[in-house]
Amino acid sequence: MKPFTENVIKLIKSIPPGEVRSYGEIAKQAGHPRGARQVARILHSMSAKYDLPWHRVVNVHYHISLPEGEGRDTQIMLLRQEGVKVDDQGQIQLMNKVNPLES
Repeated sequence: MKPFTENVIKLIKSIPPGEVRSYGEIAKQAGHPRGARQVARILHSMSAKYDLPWHRVVNVHYHISLPEGEGRDTQIMLLRQEGVKVDDQGQIQLMNKVNPLES
């Protein structure tokens, strides 16, 4: 396994309940600032194998990326169970965190 992949897995596993991270934040912390799409691929292909908390990873706008349907509904439900404020459209209401696109 490549070091970037290992770092991504460790970082995703370390996201505490009730918090979210963007694909880009994880990529940057893992050593590849422009690797958000690779993070998405890793998350998609390795979530089950490594028991990753996939539901805590969202897009750069702090919005759920999954299209409407069962997966999106499941992500919203799991986040709400952890106390994350998320509206029915999948927008995360950030607490103590500034959306980098708005600063």
